[in-house]
Amino acid sequence: MSPFEIGAILLAGVAAGTINTVVGSGTLITFPTLLAFGISPVTANVSNTIGLVPGGVSGAVGYRRELAGQRGRVLRLGAGSLIGGVIGAVLLLALPEGAFSAIVPVLIALGCLLVVLQPRISTWVARRHEAAGGIPTNGAWWVWPAVLLAGVYGGYFGAAQGVLLMAVMGIGIDESLQRLNGIKNVLAAIANAVAGLVFIAVAHVDWRVAGLVAVGSVVGGQLGASYGRRLPARVLRGLIVVVGVVALAAFLLG
Repeated sequence: MSPFEIGAILLAGVAAGTINTVVGSGTLITFPTLLAFGISPVTANVSNTIGLVPGGVSGAVGYRRELAGQRGRVLRLGAGSLIGGVIGAVLLLALPEGAFSAIVPVLIALGCLLVVLQPRISTWVARRHEAAGGIPTNGAWWVWPAVLLAGVYGGYFGAAQGVLLMAVMGIGIDESLQRLNGIKNVLAAIANAVAGLVFIAVAHVDWRVAGLVAVGSVVGGQLGASYGRRLPARVLRGLIVVVGVVALAAFLLG
């Protein structure tokens, strides 16, 4: 591996870690970078997933202030991400490459639409729950299975997983976007981590690539946490939609 390739992968890891912490979809930077250097798609996906785990942990630590008081919620939703991540990793290794990814553009488009409509939908959901004492602490009943499905997608590929998670939680949980963003970082890290364990056990991992992405993503995670929490809700929502649209375009044109 040349010094140029090392530097490019490292910088891609920094960018991915930053974007993942603030929004999600950092894989759209690292994955094409690895492919450009001749790494096979499956090996690139596997190594990238493992490399982004430390960055996810770094971002979650950076958002520890927003995570305060949400332990029960994180544990409950984290179980969904864990189960989903395992299922997604198994699907990646067992199914043909195009079988699952065919629905990825639909999921991203749906996530973007939900984020745009989130304020109105949240108001409607809140009114529906008002008679029953408001939305439960852990969110509406459908939040957990939706998080599990996002975990499946995260374990399989992961790009725009953050968009989907923020859309689901933003609508179904009565909480500020910044506090939900902290949870999103934990859930995405869990899905990547359990998928990574599956990959380590049964797939080929390029540890040089995984190590470079890991170092870069840790730095990026702290950068994202430092600047991401300063964004107003409207700006954060707009950024999520922009990243989601870019992700959708990448899949449709790729």
